[in-house]
Amino acid sequence: MPKSSETPEYQRLCDLLSQLRKEAGVTQAQLAKRLGVPQSHVSKYEHGIRRLDMIEVRQVIDALDVKPGAFLARLDPSWLETE
Repeated sequence: MPKSSETPEYQRLCDLLSQLRKEAGVTQAQLAKRLGVPQSHVSKYEHGIRRLDMIEVRQVIDALDVKPGAFLARLDPSWLETE
């Protein structure tokens, strides 16, 4: 079984976080400053080298002014489906 950071699902998360940052017109360095971390931290999670937990994901999307529901809808729309 592959590590979760090596799965297509985790790669989709990394790609989405990078895409959201770019859509916001924010550089890795600017985002890192907002988060209080080194720029390398942002680079590493965007490239799947460093894992983020849910608290860290929330901090990133908050720093990019992305609402959690909008983020989840883009990550996996099926999560928001109701029966």
